[in-house]
Amino acid sequence: MSRSTPAQPQRATARSGILLALLSAATFGSSGPMAKALIEAGWTAGAAVLVRLGGAAVLLTIAAAFMLRGQRWRLHAGSARTLLLYGLIAMALTQLAFFNAVRTLDVGVALLLEFLAPVLLLTYTSLRARTLPSRPTLIGAGLSLVGLVFVLDLTGASSLDPVGVLWGLLAACGLGGFFILSERRDDDLPPLVMAAGGTAVGAVAIAVAGLIGVVPLAFTATDTVLAGGAVSWIIPAAWLVLISTAAAYLSGIGAIRRLGSRSASFVALTEVLFAVLVAWMLLAELPGPPQLLGGACIIGGIVLIQRHRRVPPPPTPAPAIDA
Repeated sequence: MSRSTPAQPQRATARSGILLALLSAATFGSSGPMAKALIEAGWTAGAAVLVRLGGAAVLLTIAAAFMLRGQRWRLHAGSARTLLLYGLIAMALTQLAFFNAVRTLDVGVALLLEFLAPVLLLTYTSLRARTLPSRPTLIGAGLSLVGLVFVLDLTGASSLDPVGVLWGLLAACGLGGFFILSERRDDDLPPLVMAAGGTAVGAVAIAVAGLIGVVPLAFTATDTVLAGGAVSWIIPAAWLVLISTAAAYLSGIGAIRRLGSRSASFVALTEVLFAVLVAWMLLAELPGPPQLLGGACIIGGIVLIQRHRRVPPPPTPAPAIDA
């Protein structure tokens, strides 16, 4: 008889964690192409965000009630404030900015702009603390900025929509806000409660902004185009809710519990790859060689920044909705 060693269950847990992290990255990465299909069919970015967050809030609330039954947690003033900011910044703002960016940019380019969040966060924390980051971190930031130049293709013949670029950078700011909120260790809320509550707060914020006319909300029943064929709008809308949000969060939380937030965050970088592949298959979008080279530089820079962070990440933060 073979006797199992303590390392075997750990390896099995790690393998399942990597698979869940890849599943989370793939499902998150599919949100951009699905949202763009709806937007090209006549939806506004705000409408796509509202359907995504509202539907996911219902599903994640049901999942939280089932998976956390019997567990005790409390909502005090500090955690309520964090939950409110999480819903407004990490959910509503980030998603609205990203979906507006994909209106005029390729999905892969918009996501690469959003993934500049660690560089923006590094700049913010360095200025606030008045300390110089470590040399590898500075190299990573510089590599990411070089990658940004290639992504924007400033010296090439093609030009990117400047408004779309600004929306992409605003999405990066929102994602940076998510990182800041996730590092608050005094929060008693489980990650699944944060995800359910955050989507609910984000959905309410978008709905209110739409009612007062701040965010345009327009829905159509026109067929969308995916992989060169006409399909009902229900398919990308349902995919956004069920796969790109609910399933993505549940698999992301499972990955973090098995791998830890640091390892899971590295695997999450494959979201860019999945987003490019899905956009290529469904929308016939493929970034040019300069954007692909720039994407490699940005991802490499983010890896250096995360590997040499001086502040350890929190043990179980809720995963970002598009990172």
